[in-house]
Amino acid sequence: MPPSPMRRRTPGHRRSGGNARAALAALGAAVLVAATAGAPSEAAAAPARTSVTLDWYDTTARTVAASGTPTQITNSRTWAIGWLAAARAVRTAPAGPDRRAFEEAALASALHDTLAALVPSQATELNARLRATLDAVPDGPAEARGVAAGAREARAVLAARAGDGLDPASVNAPFTVPPAAPGVWQPTPPAYAPAAQYGNRLARPFLLAGAAQYRLPAPPALDSARYRADLREVRAYGAVDSAVRTPEQTGIATFWLGSSLTLYTEPLRVALARSPKPAADRAALVALFHVALVDTQIATSDSKYAHGRWRPVTAIRTGFVDPDPAWTPLHTTPAHPDYPSGHGTYAGAAEGVLSALAGPRTAPFTLTSPTAPGVTRTYTTWSRLSRENVDARVYSGIHTRTADEAGVALGKRVAAHTLRHSERLFGTL
Repeated sequence: MPPSPMRRRTPGHRRSGGNARAALAALGAAVLVAATAGAPSEAAAAPARTSVTLDWYDTTARTVAASGTPTQITNSRTWAIGWLAAARAVRTAPAGPDRRAFEEAALASALHDTLAALVPSQATELNARLRATLDAVPDGPAEARGVAAGAREARAVLAARAGDGLDPASVNAPFTVPPAAPGVWQPTPPAYAPAAQYGNRLARPFLLAGAAQYRLPAPPALDSARYRADLREVRAYGAVDSAVRTPEQTGIATFWLGSSLTLYTEPLRVALARSPKPAADRAALVALFHVALVDTQIATSDSKYAHGRWRPVTAIRTGFVDPDPAWTPLHTTPAHPDYPSGHGTYAGAAEGVLSALAGPRTAPFTLTSPTAPGVTRTYTTWSRLSRENVDARVYSGIHTRTADEAGVALGKRVAAHTLRHSERLFGTL
């Protein structure tokens, strides 16, 4: 692991915030939620600490983007490892006037070391960012102990997660497509690409007992009223040439088309920036969010490949209900089964963590999307993001509503599990 670049400079000293609350002894969901209603750290301290936290949040986002890693769960893993190490390091800060110096040095050190190890191509930029952070921290024992704590936790979390099966090659482990039959997933047009993300279900979760712990029940039977209604809806609203989909609905489909990790980076940042809680709690918010999302993606692939439900385009083109060989969805269908929707599970898990740790509502914030240039949407609740994800995949023609709604429910279950068992993250992983 690249060493933390320390420096010599003219000693200086800023007064710490004074009455910052003690870091949480354990980060279980009940403790974190209760802390939300408690007294925030002293106003004079919050801006400086929040600045360092946000600076390294943005640094993490830039580093992950620059890595070029094509598998979303691998990028989620990078976030989870980095911020888990940071949260563990920051929570060991001693009480007293030098606490802020320790916290800032610990957070920066932990994130620098984990990110440099996981994305070595960005080491030069990370070294410069660490130097800039430490230049603003008063010299002294607190700073040195903070750097050491960050490095120690970075080594521990990296070692604990080594070989967890979340590298790109393992994530896209080969999947043998079963013979074509009604309801059975088959590669989809136009590329008819091999199945993706099968290996997620073989990876080691952070907190789930196993990938199948929250496996969904079977999707609706092909001859059920629910499934027939699902197909009628996606057939009408999800067609590339739909006569009933409105411009607003087309806009929702296009806005939420891209990577969930990318789309949720800003909502999580909003929650982080607006949090009045101490540094350890803020770091834990980011860590728990991404731990939950790694485990959610593992659980998602388990249910997808356990049930192997065909995509709407296959059902409509070749199915037993009024087949239409020319039917084409608005957007290209991803190369994995329908049930549940991965965008739905991501949205559900994100909503669960943000609602529990930041409250279900927030002041209005705006969100942009790389797949809808120039479009800005405004939100005040995390649940609306989930609702739009459900609708978007139907309007795109790539999921049934049942698959979307089941996905949100699965994500919420995994998020709740993460929060209930979060204290385990601060022992042996």
